[in-house]
Amino acid sequence: MPKTQIPVLKEDRPKPKTGRRIIFILMLLFIALLVVLFFRSPVSKVTEIHFTGNTFNSEGQLKEKTGIYAGVQYFSVSEGKVKEQLASLGTIQSVEVDKQFPGVINVNVVEYPTVAYELDKDGGLQAILSTGKSVPVSASGIAVEKPILTQWEQKDPNKAKLSKVLADIPNRMTSDISEIIPSPTPSFPDRIKLYTRSKFEVITAVSLLQDKVEYLNQVIEMEEPGIITMLEADSYEPFKSENIEEETEGTPTQE
Repeated sequence: MPKTQIPVLKEDRPKPKTGRRIIFILMLLFIALLVVLFFRSPVSKVTEIHFTGNTFNSEGQLKEKTGIYAGVQYFSVSEGKVKEQLASLGTIQSVEVDKQFPGVINVNVVEYPTVAYELDKDGGLQAILSTGKSVPVSASGIAVEKPILTQWEQKDPNKAKLSKVLADIPNRMTSDISEIIPSPTPSFPDRIKLYTRSKFEVITAVSLLQDKVEYLNQVIEMEEPGIITMLEADSYEPFKSENIEEETEGTPTQE
């Protein structure tokens, strides 16, 4: 019988991939070139930056603090970094960054509220924020219903506590207070004296003011000017007036 020849199986050799690799490398180079051209073009730069909500810091100061100017890389501006940088100023409570491609950055800041004012050593007006920080303020930014803090040491911890308390009290309940001075005693280290625009003198403590302020306003609305004490117990005493006319009438005249 003739021998049957067994067919030899031929292996399929893979096609060369050299062409594909060249195309892939060329595409990468093309993309890299586009990226380089993009970041060198004006399209990738900041062209406009706007700050809103700032009164204690100028736009120039905010730009310097954030390092954002026209011409810096648009994509290098980080919202988190901007918030961190502006928070270090001590006047800004929150920040919102709105990036609008191409090139426009809007930064809206919310400052800590002003709770009182004080005069510095040179007679300049300082706004006291809810954090206790004092910052210069222009006359146009004065809110006349805020009290003036006098005779306070800059590093007095009760000053910062008072600022926080005033921030937590509705403005309508403190609008009559014109001046607050420290008046500590051994029993009440945070004791203060308040003077109102309605001619009352008030004795209380920083730690008690928020709970006692409602009583203060009730007395002011119902009574004549006098001394209001709001410590462990509340009391009111009208001012003692001297009737000079009666004394004059009782003095004999000499002819």
